[in-house]
Amino acid sequence: MDTKVLKGQEAIRLGAELINNGEIVAFPTETVYGLGANAFNEVAVKKIFEAKGRPQDNPLIVHVSSKEEIYPLVEEVDARCEKLIDAFMPGPITIIMKKNSSIPDSVTAGLPNVGIRMPLDKTAREFIHASHCPIAAPSANRSTRISPTLAEHVLEDMNGRIPLIIDGGDSKVGIESTIVDMTSEVPTILRPGAITMDMLRNVLGDVNTFEKKEIKVALAPGMKYKHYAPKCDMVIASNTDKIILEYDNNLDKNPIIICRSAMPYGNRRVIELGKSDEEVCRKIYGALHTGEQISGYIIAEDFDDDGIGGSVMNRLNKASGGRKI
Repeated sequence: MDTKVLKGQEAIRLGAELINNGEIVAFPTETVYGLGANAFNEVAVKKIFEAKGRPQDNPLIVHVSSKEEIYPLVEEVDARCEKLIDAFMPGPITIIMKKNSSIPDSVTAGLPNVGIRMPLDKTAREFIHASHCPIAAPSANRSTRISPTLAEHVLEDMNGRIPLIIDGGDSKVGIESTIVDMTSEVPTILRPGAITMDMLRNVLGDVNTFEKKEIKVALAPGMKYKHYAPKCDMVIASNTDKIILEYDNNLDKNPIIICRSAMPYGNRRVIELGKSDEEVCRKIYGALHTGEQISGYIIAEDFDDDGIGGSVMNRLNKASGGRKI
């Protein structure tokens, strides 16, 4: 299969045509690039799992282009969900609600609930609108691999596996959406993201985080399986001294440091992300992509456990397989 990479209205037109013909298309969002199919077409949805090598029990998120498109997909949008939608959509949030019969079980891995998201990215919404259907989509990478924030990242993993990549440039947020389960008595964060706990509590009041360590059933993407992993070895170091020692003891692996600032590390090789949590978040997947290409060992700084930094660490802990020093 020849994989095209196109921009602009030509890409949106062709993407919508392919979706309507039962094909899958990679498209940009503000979080990461998605790999989409018509959410009502089970044959097309199956192609997503095949292209990614994704386990069938890992649910997909359904993407819409407007608030009005949400109501036909779920049993009810209650007052709490209305608050979330009005506060954060379009934006980097996925809201889990009770699905209705219009959503096939293949999309939700047999679960009675569905995650709904309305991207902030203009190209994404134009593509969904032009397709005249909700788009079921996970990230546009092979299963377990680093999520893509550029069309070039998608092409690395999906060349020859999908017909089209819509190139929308850099993802502006850089990690996957916050997933909030609104079917529980207390709203529960199943996956952290750029919409933080404090932001959610300002709208909803009480909000929990999912704490269960052993996960037998994936209630949302990113919960059960290995994710975001580079091809090379990786470790997270808790402070500057440990990073320097680990780097100097592993020169044979051609190491590289992923950090906020290069200043503490002398002439050692680094990928510098910037001082703010938003910069770190936006650049982290790109840094992992670069790191695995030019190094045999990634040593990542610990970016703290609060707010957006905590969401980044959620991804890095999975990417490293939980390996810390």
